[in-house]
This record gives sequence, C-alpha cells and structure tokens, in this order.
Amino acid sequence: MRLPGWMFFIVIVFMVLATAVCGVGAFNFGYRFAVDLGSSGVQVAGGGSSFEDFLNAQPTATVTASPAPPTSTPEPGVTFTPEPTLTPTLSGPTPTIDPLAAYTWDDPRRLNVLLLGMDQRRGEEGTFRTDTIMIVSIDPVRQTIGMLSVPRDLWVDIPGFLPNRINTANAQGDGGGYPGGGPALVADTVEQTFGISIDRYLRVNFDVFTTVVNLIAPNGVEVCPTEIIDDPDYPDAGYGTIPVRFDAGCQRLDATRLLQYARTRATQGGDFDRAARQQEVIKALRDEVLSAGGISNFIGQVPALWDELTGSFVTNFTLDELFRLASLLTEIPRENITSGVVNNLYVNLATTAQGDQVLTPRYDAIRFLMDQVFNPQPDMTLADLRQRAEAEGASIVVYNNTDTVGLAGQTRDWLQAQGVVITSVGNVPQITNTTTVIRDYSGKLWTARYLAALMGLPAESIQTATDGLTSEDIMIVAGTDMPSILAR
Repeated sequence: MRLPGWMFFIVIVFMVLATAVCGVGAFNFGYRFAVDLGSSGVQVAGGGSSFEDFLNAQPTATVTASPAPPTSTPEPGVTFTPEPTLTPTLSGPTPTIDPLAAYTWDDPRRLNVLLLGMDQRRGEEGTFRTDTIMIVSIDPVRQTIGMLSVPRDLWVDIPGFLPNRINTANAQGDGGGYPGGGPALVADTVEQTFGISIDRYLRVNFDVFTTVVNLIAPNGVEVCPTEIIDDPDYPDAGYGTIPVRFDAGCQRLDATRLLQYARTRATQGGDFDRAARQQEVIKALRDEVLSAGGISNFIGQVPALWDELTGSFVTNFTLDELFRLASLLTEIPRENITSGVVNNLYVNLATTAQGDQVLTPRYDAIRFLMDQVFNPQPDMTLADLRQRAEAEGASIVVYNNTDTVGLAGQTRDWLQAQGVVITSVGNVPQITNTTTVIRDYSGKLWTARYLAALMGLPAESIQTATDGLTSEDIMIVAGTDMPSILAR
C-alpha cells in the first residue's frame, strides 16, 4: 500500500528535526487532506479558505438528481411528485485520498534547507537564540537526503556582527534589522562557515513539538537511553529549573518528557549527546507516524491545530513548493537518508577573551563530515578504508591505559602484523583503565576510521585530541578491552 504523500512529508520532517520542525509541513498537508475529504462529502471539524486555490485545481465529483418513475398511478386531480434518485456523475477522474497526486518536483538541482528550533514560548515577544540548527540537503537526482546537526556553541564569524556562538545569529538578525531577519542571518552565517548555499529555511519553537507529539502519539513514544540521565537544572516553562531523570533502558515517554529527553544536556557529551538523542527521537517519531494509530489519530484534528499553531513557525517556502517537495520525498527510500553531527571529532575546545567555553571549527574535518553526509558512498570495505588511510600518511603511536604491563608493546606487535606502522609506544600519565580509544591530533580521520574498523571499535571510540601528549598524528590508547581484541 502506498503511503499518502502528505503523511510521508510529515514523516520526513520529523526525521529532519526532533524539536518540532513539522509545524508548517505537517499541518499544510494534513489540512489539505481534510479539505479534500470535505469536498468528497466527509464532515471534518474546523476548516478554512487558505487552500481554495489548490482545491479548485483538483478533480471533483458532482451529483445530479434524476426523477424515478412513480410506483403507482395517481388518483385524478392529485399531482404526484416523485422522490429524486441521486445518480453520481464524474466531471473528472475519480478523486484520490492523496492530495499530492497533481504535484511533482521538476527541479534537478540540490536543495539545501536550514532547520531551526528556538526556545520561545507561545505568545512571547522579543528575540531568541536557536539551540537546534540542522542543515538538510536533498538531491533529487540521486534521491538522497543528508542531515547535519550543528552545535549551538560553535564560534563563528557572523556577517555584519562580531564573532559569536552560532546560536546567537537568529537573535542578532531579528534584533539588528538584518534583511530577512534572524533566519536569513543564520543562513548567511552557515553559508560562510560551511561553504554550502542555503536555499530555504524553516524556524519553529518548541510548542509545536509537544502539540504534534500529543496528537500523533497520545500514548507516548518509545526511546532507549543507554545511560542514566539526571538533570537537576532542566529549564522549565517559567524560566526556572526542575529536576528531570531518565533511567537507562527502553521506555515510553509522553510529549513533555520526550521534549525533555531531546533537549537535556546533562551527560558527559553535552550538546553532542543531545544531538544524538534528537536523532533517536526523530527515528522513534517516524516509526510512530507510520503506525496505524499515529495516522488515524492525526487526520481528524489537523484543521484546528493549523489555526492553533499559526505563528509558531517562520519559513520562506511557498505552499506550492512544500507540496512539490513532499511529492519528491515520497520517492526517497529510508536507506537513502544519512545523518551526522558536528561533534568533538570536528571541533576544538577554546576559551573566549571573556572566559566563555566555546567550540572552534576544524574546517578540514568538517568538510570530511559534510562529504560523508551529503554525498554518501556505499559501505566501504576494510581494503577501501586502508587505501584512504595510506594516502593520508599518518604517524601512529600506541599508549597503554591499563595496569597490564607491556600492553602497548603487544598492541604494536599485533598492529604491525596487520601492516600498520607504529612509530613508538608509551604509557598515559594517569591510568584510568577505560576501554580503547583512538585520538586524532591532526585531522587524519580516514586513518582513525581504518584503525577503528581493523580493531572492531565503534565510531564513538574516535576522539579529537589537543592534550599535547604526542606530536604524532594518531594515538591508540590501549584500554581494558585490548587483550580480547588481540586474542581474535
């Protein structure tokens, strides 16, 4: 069964931004669906006229009345008026429940969309920062979607303003009279920082998130935290704080708790972990929307929600573009959607003159990530990774981070048997007996990826390092799991 285009657009939008990006797309298409139902004789609560132009362009069914012959002969002087029989006649093709059937995306050029989520309560006035920033690149020809999350503390040059965290650009654009306002300034900042053109933007607040999740998932959404999250200072709706906690393991969260889960930063990885959780929430919401319950819960309530949420989003998409884009997205399979986060591998920690902790971009590493997200290649074999690692010519050292004497030397011998050249071995200054990690000191990410694949380590084991422990490019910090790796 083919999923209606408007519903698939909702799914994709949820996949794009866990913090309420579906505000404009979901309700435009859902509302259009409700109008289509109404034109076919189905009663739907609410309504409006903002979609009349689109409705008039759709094929419609008309009904004409023709008299039926009388069932008996009338008495003299009595006029018999037969009951009409309704006979449907079609003035066009049979109507479809898919309102996107008449729309196609006919532009082969890549479309780059900037998605922004800001911490604004409904009805609040003023300027606001965007704590969720995501670049979505859609390739109509290859039928791929790439999603890249940008950390809010990334220190960048903001056109027309002093350098600052990237999440301040929206507030400065709205408050400083920048042409196009905050979203336009964020778009220009992203273009300048990442070297990628931004074609469209969509900015929403977090009220949209809870409203829509309550609609499509009244019984909550399942997520699976991998660790206990304990945040005693989570910001509440009144600019105070409340304690929130999530136990490790799979659990079903309602809209309020799901937003807390997607927004809290109370883990060791901070913003980076939050971005990963948002992607987890995106996938969970997608699954919920595709479920029968999610779809049925959504349809009847869309018109009223459209009116309620107007003003909670800003976009330079036209309605026609959204319909056509939704049509394109129906053709892109799930496996063609790639995501990535500008995390600790792609930034350096820095301190401003005012003493604030910020992140500075590692541009070579970020370009590497963007290429992986926006131009994904087929899964690489170990031989492919090795070929790219050899081209980098990285120098590699091994340090021991356990109480096992001689582990660094054993690791060196094992790696050299695999054809990896190790320049030296040593010990970390303070042994912590943690698992093995790969520290990248100079942006030789293909080498780091190859070593991780060779040893069977997860991607999270690769870390950016600036501790000065070595002048070489890569350090393998042998941990407590290394003996089992060597025993393979």
